[in-house]
Amino acid sequence: MKKVTAFVGSARKKHTHNAVRQFMNNLQFLGDIEPEIVVLSDYRIETCRGCKACTDKGEEFCPFKDDRNVLIEKIMASDGVVFASPIYSFQVSAIMKIFLDRLGFIFHRPRFFGKTFTNIVVQGIYGGPKIVKYLDFIGSNLGFNTVKGKVIISLEPMTDKQQQKTDRVLAKHSRQFYERLMKPAPSTPTLFKLMIFRMSRTSLKLILDASYRDYTYYRDKGWFESDYFYPTRLGVLKKAAGSLFDSIAKSRARNR
Repeated sequence: MKKVTAFVGSARKKHTHNAVRQFMNNLQFLGDIEPEIVVLSDYRIETCRGCKACTDKGEEFCPFKDDRNVLIEKIMASDGVVFASPIYSFQVSAIMKIFLDRLGFIFHRPRFFGKTFTNIVVQGIYGGPKIVKYLDFIGSNLGFNTVKGKVIISLEPMTDKQQQKTDRVLAKHSRQFYERLMKPAPSTPTLFKLMIFRMSRTSLKLILDASYRDYTYYRDKGWFESDYFYPTRLGVLKKAAGSLFDSIAKSRARNR
């Protein structure tokens, strides 16, 4: 059985919640899935103040004692994760953005490797594709295997024709997600992802020291010596590119 958890950035149990529920029902029809829908507004999530304690010293030094860790534990206990949000003021909802900001230190120290991720964006008129692209980027940089998200259009009142289109979009999306979910091994990194990793890790090693959590995290994970965040087979081209990225990062660090 695979556990799939959806984090919903809408307090209204209407269009976004209904789309997620339909998506989960589709997954259960496809295979043995244990679904959970987490409504973010039911949890206490404080607004990040940018003190940098989590990035510099460690997430346990965050001054807030909210439900951040509870939500992270739900992600860690899941095989698949969905972020779902309506569009408010041409962006994700406020509660979804606050949630993402509270995960900020994980962009420094990604950890959700091997887990499948996607997103569902519910729009009325405009802006969905841009937000899908944003959430895809978020998922990838948190370490997930990312399945491109989908836009659901929800005008009121919903016509039968529009509902049928929504049904088709969600059916296709759930199949794509399920197929990736059944292949839990982390994917081979793209050249861009390899560049980000190699230049970041080399810069961290040369610029920071053991007083910074990023440095000790990378050191303890063995990332200062590894090809990538997780064991993977790199072809000749990517091995050469990785060495080049390390060299560029070393040169930049010396010129600081």
